[in-house]
Amino acid sequence: MTRAPTPLDYAAWRESKLGRITERLERELVLDLVGSVTRRHVLDVGCGDGALAVALAAEGARVTALDASIATLRSAARRASDSGTELTLVGGDASKLPFDEGAFDVVVAVTVLCFVRSPREVAGEIARVLKPGGRVVIGELGRVSLWAAWRRLRSWLGDAAWRTTRFWSAASLEALASDAGLVPRRQKGAVFYPPAEVAASVLEPLDRLAGRVTTLGAAFVAIDAEKPAA
Repeated sequence: MTRAPTPLDYAAWRESKLGRITERLERELVLDLVGSVTRRHVLDVGCGDGALAVALAAEGARVTALDASIATLRSAARRASDSGTELTLVGGDASKLPFDEGAFDVVVAVTVLCFVRSPREVAGEIARVLKPGGRVVIGELGRVSLWAAWRRLRSWLGDAAWRTTRFWSAASLEALASDAGLVPRRQKGAVFYPPAEVAASVLEPLDRLAGRVTTLGAAFVAIDAEKPAA
């Protein structure tokens, strides 16, 4: 691959055994940080093919899913239709969200900041559209992990796919949230195994244990934060 990976690339990768295990661990982590969303209005920023948005809708949320790609929104619409869930799909730029201030109870953004030009702008927009007292969950590609090392090595060897990708630590995500006026609460990690199917299969149970105590070495890190009540 000589271009940055797209949401549809991820969708195809999730069909592999390594992808299924990795996606399961990341999804569990995100949903745990999100907590109860019953009757909550949730915004999924950078929804891709809608996998997370559909999972949130199945938990009782009223979900608005935004993506800049029409192709991925079409894929999300098919996924929602196939699963019998309802999503409000919106095309738009994460750095200029087309929503009113304080429109959402919860905002989730997963593997979005790693590919945008200005993470600070996106974080500011997320904070703007969040209601006072609302919460945000941000999940990103971990900076200190075997996966990050593998991806950097590929870019050094000439693969442009990961050349402009940002990798994050939980601390850097918390600093970004704080700068946007949000109050960080928790941080968690997942995917501590190397990018190999056998390792994922064997280490999946241990991965859940590791994610409870550290984010160091995690290929996926996530935080949740709150917008101070008015």
